[in-house]
Amino acid sequence: MSNAVKTIGVLTSGGDAPGMNAAIRAVVRTGISNGLKVKGIRRGYAGLLEEDIIDMNNLSVSDIIQTGGTILYTARCLEFKKKEYQKKAADICRKHGIDGIVVIGGDGSFNGASRLSEQGINTIGVPGTIDLDIACTEYTIGFDTAINTAMEAIDKLRDTSESHERCSVVEVMGRTAGHIALWTGIASGAEYILTTEKYHGDIQRIITKIQDRRKLGKKNHIIVNAEGVGNSAEMAKIIEVATGVETRATILGHIQRGGNPTCKDRVFASAMGTMAVELLCEGKSNRVVGYKEGEFVDFDIQEALSMSKDLDPYLFHITHKLTTR
Repeated sequence: MSNAVKTIGVLTSGGDAPGMNAAIRAVVRTGISNGLKVKGIRRGYAGLLEEDIIDMNNLSVSDIIQTGGTILYTARCLEFKKKEYQKKAADICRKHGIDGIVVIGGDGSFNGASRLSEQGINTIGVPGTIDLDIACTEYTIGFDTAINTAMEAIDKLRDTSESHERCSVVEVMGRTAGHIALWTGIASGAEYILTTEKYHGDIQRIITKIQDRRKLGKKNHIIVNAEGVGNSAEMAKIIEVATGVETRATILGHIQRGGNPTCKDRVFASAMGTMAVELLCEGKSNRVVGYKEGEFVDFDIQEALSMSKDLDPYLFHITHKLTTR
């Protein structure tokens, strides 16, 4: 394979996701095995603009595949939306000899990667986000760990809700996408699953169901509520007043971003990180790695960003079948 690049950089941007370290490891080791120099860019685009750049070797990524978070740290950088800063970043890349960058992150990170590509720096995106909200791919790094973390927390809440005959409103992450709520709701046997895509504020319907099931002998209730729906504490108060059932709100928050990545996240991150470097070695740029129909594939970043994604209609369909009692 003849390399189109000689030195590559790798950065993580936006929200962290379990499995990012596995992806970093794959990028570094694949790059080195292909004869490339590899540099780590700390704190995303903000760190790039500040030239927070380090040399990386095989030892740099030893014993990190099992760890959560990102050893390169991450940050959001609003400045990077401006062309002057995009040009500055490209100039910094050239100053450090970086002619290709792997960007691990979500949609916002890919927009930045596309802007860098316009400035002459070869860029490849790797989807790292727990929200599963990147339309071009059926899987994003961190999703599996996040839903398992949420599921385990909800299982524990079910135990105490049953003991006290309570209703629990459990808020999971997902500002604009309800995939985490849908998957964890099904997996934990939740009686109600509220997502930004499907819930339209009909709390009276939930109240009526709780009252009806209470009459049938149902003692505890779990409501999984997506972050984008929000107002979990207020929702709990309304339900308690209307039903007389003690109701507690629990916001799981950032625990869903942490923890050791699952086997699936480690394997997918490793495959996607490796493919990103191989694409750079083929001279490709402005691409994002994805997973479709059982294969790892790549798309033009702008094409990928223009795609839309909804909840799996069949998974949403079965929630109605499985929460009728």
